Amino acid sequence: MNLPVCGKGLRVRRQIRAWTLVALFSTVAQGASDITGTVVNQSRDEPSAGDDVVLIQLNPWTELEARAKTDAHGVFTLPVKHPDAPYLVRVLHQSVSYDQRASAGDALKIAVFDTALKVRNITGTIEILRAGMEGNLLHVSDMYEIWNQSNPPLTEAGQRTFEAYLPANARMDSVLAAGPEKLGLVISATPVSGEPGHYTVDFPLRPGATKFAFNYDLPYDGHARFQTRHAYPLEQLAIMIPPTMKFSSQSAAFEVLRADSSRYQVRAADHLQAGEGPEFELLGAGSLPPLGNPAKWAHPPLPPNSAPLTLGSIPKPALASIDSRSKLTEPPSQSLALRGVISVLVAVCAFLIWRARKGLTSGKHGV
Repeated sequence: MNLPVCGKGLRVRRQIRAWTLVALFSTVAQGASDITGTVVNQSRDEPSAGDDVVLIQLNPWTELEARAKTDAHGVFTLPVKHPDAPYLVRVLHQSVSYDQRASAGDALKIAVFDTALKVRNITGTIEILRAGMEGNLLHVSDMYEIWNQSNPPLTEAGQRTFEAYLPANARMDSVLAAGPEKLGLVISATPVSGEPGHYTVDFPLRPGATKFAFNYDLPYDGHARFQTRHAYPLEQLAIMIPPTMKFSSQSAAFEVLRADSSRYQVRAADHLQAGEGPEFELLGAGSLPPLGNPAKWAHPPLPPNSAPLTLGSIPKPALASIDSRSKLTEPPSQSLALRGVISVLVAVCAFLIWRARKGLTSGKHGV
């Protein structure tokens, strides 16, 4: 009569052992899926302790999945619920976010920087103004690359980190920005009271390259005048227009630049100082063709840079991403050759505009 009892007890013990092993292996597997990392304050060359870290799953609704704080050694661990999903890790240091794409099991090293209201050694490397007709309007995409070479490295953060000067009658379409991480987003620009065409943005200028694209429309009757003005010294300004349009300027600063394409013509001016620059006019008709198929460059959407660190407050994004083929990792030399750079920056600009408009159109339809 005892044998069945012993047999039953043995079966129970085996079941408990099996459940224990399953639980153990599940815990090990979950630990292996964790995203870990170290945050380093490169302004001070030391670990960054006490920074907020959040894990955002890159699905269509940008779900905030986990949060942590860096310890005394700058180390953090974020548990992952969906090992196959793409993620974004965001570190918030002195109210500025530093983002890095990640996957389950990654061990990251994320650099952050101290902030200042004004940082020295920030210059403009290149501006490309691309103009062409769309119906009875002149559509302009004005892209800037700003280089922060501060030493020690600091992030400039404030209400007027960058200023753009558009024609007074410009109607703003969208403004986009991308930091050194090459993750772009739609931002807002604030018009300066009493100064038509003057806009400011408060996007942080992290060490390295930051890109802005101001996209706007002008009433166009076959003639448009531009007065250039720059917040920072600029290595090179390039104007891209259709081959059927005419470029005119009384300034000797502009030179014809060989563009290696019959689809557009380029005028360029080098080494411009901060402040007012040369004037130019565009005349005639013509449209610039789209540059390739930007859809194939698309990355998963990302939450806006200014998103609060709460799950319910992350809005649906209208985001752009800069293609990883943009390899500008060093400031241009004094003999900047635009021909090699122009295709990358203009393609990026075109992609930013396409991605922003796609996101804004989707929003209008409640998608």
